[in-house]
This record gives sequence, structure tokens and C-alpha cells, in this order.
Amino acid sequence: MKEAMFYTQLPEGEVRCNLCNHRCKIKEGKRGICGVRENRDGKLYSFVYGKVVAEDIDPIEKKPLFNFLPGSRAFSIATVGCNFHCKHCQNFHISQYPHEHRGEIIGQDRTPEEVVVATKGAGCETIAYTYTEPTIFYEFAYDTAVLAQEEGIKNVFVSNGYMSADAARQLAPYLDAINIDLKVFTDKAYKDLCGARLKPVLKTIQLMKELDVWVEVTTLIIPGLNDGEEELRDIARFVKSVGPEVPWHVSQFYPAYKLLDKPRTPVATLRRAREIGMEEGLRYVYVGNVPGEGGENTYCYACGALLIERYGLTLIQNRLQDGKCPECGASIDGVGM
Repeated sequence: MKEAMFYTQLPEGEVRCNLCNHRCKIKEGKRGICGVRENRDGKLYSFVYGKVVAEDIDPIEKKPLFNFLPGSRAFSIATVGCNFHCKHCQNFHISQYPHEHRGEIIGQDRTPEEVVVATKGAGCETIAYTYTEPTIFYEFAYDTAVLAQEEGIKNVFVSNGYMSADAARQLAPYLDAINIDLKVFTDKAYKDLCGARLKPVLKTIQLMKELDVWVEVTTLIIPGLNDGEEELRDIARFVKSVGPEVPWHVSQFYPAYKLLDKPRTPVATLRRAREIGMEEGLRYVYVGNVPGEGGENTYCYACGALLIERYGLTLIQNRLQDGKCPECGASIDGVGM
């Protein structure tokens, strides 16, 4: 256990967790929605500090981050738990583990120092806090990120965007990039699909951009749920309002967890979503989970030249010259391009 950050003590031994936008009010001996933060004697504790349940070396493109150190590798870590309960979660076996195992917490003990040493030993340029929602293991991620920055290692979050503004502001000086899922574009659908609300996610996307963190946005397109042209156009317009340089990833859904009655997203739908993003003025729109379609490539927004060629998550060639298009000289947005 480690005492949590971002909480307020309340009368009668209760606490208010201020880490994410659920703002859970937690009684003595109880946990918040995430299942990993518990009130013990009027203090809030994280039960997943250093309890790493998954670690791997991934291409940065898997996050997905396509305009951030393309072709590099990330040392990826996660703990159990999540503050969302997405019906289509691909990692439900760890994200929902505490809820499905009577609060049990599993994971291999790791210190921030050990994670940084492992990252350097693996030759990775970045630590990715991913697989489940990293906000729920914020204390461990924060301590690791601070140490990583001192060692010249970059930090990225793969997030649902539900962290509080205070948590975002404290993390931002140590966070180099974030990919935020923008799952749907109505409050009702957010509640039905993941037990959350839309507006806090939109605010986090805007805030991270304001805090000078490199932002990319992902929408998993689910047939019959968020694949309508009007909704896709609304999402594209929102991303454009944050910045035309913000990459938008439109990814193929496949049945998972409790959402097994929906088919895979047709490739034609993904192509149309990409077209909509480009029509709305986004510079970079990527198609995910469909290798070989060309939707993984980075093109120059000014002249249309192929700049970075990928097959799935594998970088084939990078034609950029000092971050510029070799054909027209346009500066290409991103980090380490």
C-alpha cells in the first residue's frame, strides 16, 4: 500500500478521491470505482503501487502514437484495475481483475528504479503506461516518470482521458505524449458503453494540448454504435478544434468481452471515416487494425507525398529529412519526426 495522491478527508471517516472525474466518495474499508484505491482509517491508499501485472516491449506505433518517435520502442507497463468498465475491453482480464476476483490485487513487485533500469537495458527510448488506464496507478507512474525524465527517457500515457485536471497538470511536466480514446460522442453512449461521461474526456484532450503534451486521439469504430457519418464528423470537428495537427486514429473493432454481438468494422467504414477526417481539415488520419490498407502511412498534408510507410505497426521507410517533407519542405508535426 502507498498513500494516495489527490484526495480529501471528509467527516465520519469518509474520503473523496480527486484523481479522476468520477470523484468517488469512499467509506471506511471501501474502494473506489477503479477497484484499487481503498479508504483505510480515513486515509486513501493505492493498492497497486509497484504491482506490475504486465510489461513488454512494444513498437511505439502500438500505443498508437504515429507522430511521436516513429519506429522507436516503448517499455510498456500496467497494473490491474480501471476506472472504466468498457463492454468491449480487450484487456478485461487485467482491467477488471479486482472486480472479478473479490478485490484481489496481483502483480510482480517493481520499483520505479527497476522499471527505468529495465527500459534502458532493453534499449527503449520511452516508457509507456498502458494496457489498463494508467491514471489508476498514478502514484507509481508519476514516480517512475520523474525518474525516467532524469535519465533521458520519455514518458507516454495511453489513456481514457478521465483523469482530473489537477492530476493532469501535475503529470504534464513529465509526460511527453498521450493517446486518448474518444470512444463515442454522446453522453448517453459513454455511460452505456463504459460507465462514464463525455465532457471530462473532451476537457482532458484540450487540457493536455494546452499543457504542451503531444496528443493523439483514437476512436474504435463500432458498427451500429458510433459509425454514423454525423457522429464521425462531429468527432473529427472536435479534434480539429483542438488542433489540425492532432492525429486521429480510426480503428477496426472486433468482438470482445461483453460486446460480442457486434461484427468487425467493415474496411469501407474505416476508409470513409478517414475521408471524413481529411475533409474536416485534419492533417493526419490513420486507419488502425487493418494492415496493408495504406491507412497506417504518414502523408504530407501540404503536397500529399508519402513520408512514412508502415505495414501495420512496422515501419518500412521514413523519408522525412529533419522533420520536413523531402518533396515540398513542409514541416511535419510531431515529436522526433
